[in-house]
Amino acid sequence: MTTIADLRRDYASRALTEDAADTNPILQFGVWFEEALQAQLIDVNAMTLATASPGGEPAARIVLLKAVDESGFVFYTNYDSAKGRDLAANPRASLLFFWAELERQVRITGAVTRTTSEESETYFHSRPFESQVGASISKQSQTVADRAQLETRYAAFAARHRETIVPLPPNWGGYRVAPERIEFWQGRTSRLHDRLLYSRQPDGSWRRARLEP
Repeated sequence: MTTIADLRRDYASRALTEDAADTNPILQFGVWFEEALQAQLIDVNAMTLATASPGGEPAARIVLLKAVDESGFVFYTNYDSAKGRDLAANPRASLLFFWAELERQVRITGAVTRTTSEESETYFHSRPFESQVGASISKQSQTVADRAQLETRYAAFAARHRETIVPLPPNWGGYRVAPERIEFWQGRTSRLHDRLLYSRQPDGSWRRARLEP
């Protein structure tokens, strides 16, 4: 019988070298993200978001990356949710992308700020009508008696706004994680994995170092 401890495999498909990697981690992320897209991975923009409560209790969940540039990595959510409350009290977070088929991880850590209301509104109205309704009626992370109550509230709101523009909920919008550290991990044979860590310097430049596996 196979036990959990017996589950292992060797990684051997790719390498990550200083010569091949871009000196700018945002550009390097773009290269890896495009390769993940070309590989037709499912939910390539799915990432683990880790936050901490005011008391230091960690929490992690999957969210979807919706934009990335030199200013940071953006996702959208309900500001009153559990993660929103964490970020209001402790505006720092870690992100993790894991692309198993490519034997790759990207870890990002940095400070978190809200996107502008204009950014949030633009993205909100780019979503399907059904998603706008769902975001509008959800009291995210609060308890609900049953699914029927949720569906009744959804149906009523959808009926009222079927022929109108759904207003951006005041408690819904984006967060931007401004990266201070970005680590690229490439699986290698014998557990001698490649790890390149980029650290943001005071002048805004990036310092790169190889970490032991």
